[in-house]
This record gives sequence, structure tokens and C-alpha cells, in this order.
Amino acid sequence: MATKKELRRSRIKRGIRGRIKGTPVKPRLSVFRSNKAIYAQIIDDVAGKTLVSSSSRSITEKVCKVELSVIVGKEIAQKAISSGITEVVFDRNGYLYHGRIKSLAEGAREGGLKF
Repeated sequence: MATKKELRRSRIKRGIRGRIKGTPVKPRLSVFRSNKAIYAQIIDDVAGKTLVSSSSRSITEKVCKVELSVIVGKEIAQKAISSGITEVVFDRNGYLYHGRIKSLAEGAREGGLKF
């Protein structure tokens, strides 16, 4: 049985995805957060393809989760810019814009992505 917190997140996620669509010109930067790692993907919803992805599982540095999120944000921004993507739509996937999600977004902005 799903907890209230999971139900709340899924309801918020459905609302966000109803308003946000990724296009080839301005794809969607989707974030998933687990207890141990954080994942980010840049997705073209029209074609249904993931263009660029990055996660904290590939990083071997021993730093706290918030700092890992900043590193992942900078890494995905670097990959996106090298593949010709400069502007994205941010999809927080139902999570609150706080902590690791906010750190990833700020890292992506520092890396050069606009949203």
C-alpha cells in the first residue's frame, strides 16, 4: 500500500507532466531522487527519446549528497551543451524544489543550461 507521501508526490507529478512537455528545441530535464543516488535525464517528449543522462552513481568522490547533486547538475549541463542543447524545461518530478533537487538545478545553471 502506498504511503500518503508517495500518493502526494504522484499527484503533483501528474500535474506537472500535464503542463510540461519537452520539444526538440527545448527538451525536458527530468530528475529522479532515490535515497542513495540522484539521476538526471534530458528528454525529447515528441520523439520519446532520452538525449543526455547523468547520475551520481558514476561519481567516485566522497562528498555529501547535496554536493553530489551539484556535480551531477554540472555534468549534465556539460553533456547537454556538447550535444547542442542550451535551453531546457525543468521537471522536478513531484519532488519539492529544495535540498538535492535545488542543488542539481543550480549546478545545471552554473554549467550553462538555461531554464
